[in-house]
Amino acid sequence: MTSSHTVVIGAGPAGLTAAYELTKARQQVTVLEADHAVGGISRTVERDGWRFDIGGHRFFTKVPEVEALWHEILPDDEFLLRPRMSRIFYNGTLFDYPLKAMNALRGLGLREALRCLGSYALAQIRPPQDQSTFEGWVAARFGWRLYRIFFKTYTEKVWGMKATEIQADWAAQRIKNLSLLTAVVRALFPSRNKKDVASLIEEFQYPKLGPGQMWERCRTHVERWGGEVRLGTSAAAVHHAGGRATAVTAKGEHGELRLACDHVISSMPLSTLVHVMEPPAPAPVRAAADGLRYRDFLTVALVVPERFGFPDNWIYIHSPDVSVGRIQNFGSWSPYLVKDGRTCLGLEYFINEGDELWTASDEALVELAKRELEELGLVPAEVVEAGYAVRVQKAYPVYDADYTEHVDTIRAWMAQAVPNVHPVGRNGMHRYNNQDHSMLTAMLTVRNILGEGAHDIWQVNVEEDYHEEQTGKPAVTPPPSGPGTGREAPVHPRRENVA
Repeated sequence: MTSSHTVVIGAGPAGLTAAYELTKARQQVTVLEADHAVGGISRTVERDGWRFDIGGHRFFTKVPEVEALWHEILPDDEFLLRPRMSRIFYNGTLFDYPLKAMNALRGLGLREALRCLGSYALAQIRPPQDQSTFEGWVAARFGWRLYRIFFKTYTEKVWGMKATEIQADWAAQRIKNLSLLTAVVRALFPSRNKKDVASLIEEFQYPKLGPGQMWERCRTHVERWGGEVRLGTSAAAVHHAGGRATAVTAKGEHGELRLACDHVISSMPLSTLVHVMEPPAPAPVRAAADGLRYRDFLTVALVVPERFGFPDNWIYIHSPDVSVGRIQNFGSWSPYLVKDGRTCLGLEYFINEGDELWTASDEALVELAKRELEELGLVPAEVVEAGYAVRVQKAYPVYDADYTEHVDTIRAWMAQAVPNVHPVGRNGMHRYNNQDHSMLTAMLTVRNILGEGAHDIWQVNVEEDYHEEQTGKPAVTPPPSGPGTGREAPVHPRRENVA
């Protein structure tokens, strides 16, 4: 086919996957990345020889094409096979995650366990009236007491708002069809129906030097095949006329450059994409973009003696007394990330750009992290040898009450005004995609550009079961149940006429 020029905005997993697939097909590609490193939130940060995985990225997928691409980009001997483990820290006790009914009930003690079972029974008799929110959706499936212990605090830390303001899409995506009843039945009767019993994925693949190793190597391939990757360069404008995007103005340290193009693949935040359109998008579309919200992210990495590590990849912190939401042990991800005799713990804070933690000095953040580790009883503050802070903008698209309407408004206008502009990935589509699904949206978009089918990337979704569980049934990617992002949540019907 005739070669065309595609401008790819963003050098994260989705953007670089698109560039890789296009250059492999001998298409002209220019990648624009505002940061000075590739990988986006999947990059690996290095400080003084320590490597930090921003957010933690298990390389596990149910999409064969994605797994094949991982090993096409990075040789097999650059991957480790790592044990998978994560737990919840609550009231000084560690609980399995995802929740296992018997483990949770035993850990809570007999009296509290009975209260939780009673609360669950009551929720089945009188389910919450409003299950369109995270709170109602989870309470209907686990009861109010377990909801408040294991779901409310952490979720409100992540999103910075009340659980009644978070849409049930988040719970439906992460928890799926699990409830306390199904968890108990699975625990008591594991062989009753083997096709429906889910077992946790116990191992996952991981690049030796962190996920950034994958994307640094991917950039090398793209450039070797003739593609161009411009770091420290943002997309200042996407020019369009006659129902198509025609050029992108790139802005970097050396000024501006206008790049003519046949297609634009964008993994930049969907709201930002709308605002760089030239001429501007209509007022209702710009208003929809302004209505999309994001949550920012902060990691404080602390170097400690190896004995203060833990076997988990990460631990969820469900204590309202501290601000930290999750703690990584980078040594449990890869021994190549840390140094002999020591490990590095990454304390994760979910924040908003401009708030008190975002603007605090690195030194103040390190001191806060040390205090909170000690307060939790995990690590004495005095044994911490060094600390580093890493901030990430727009790490999580927020699922508030209006986001689907805003996304629909933007999608409808783009389909009519600029059909050759293709949003992909997490921020590009304002969807909380995992890395593998972000990559798949890019792969399918490239196939569309190359004329290899007509794929609806908005149907790319996580499977019916939990994304790190496996069952005897094949993985299925269901189509959306209605307009929007395809993450609408099912609702347990309220029982009527019950005294």
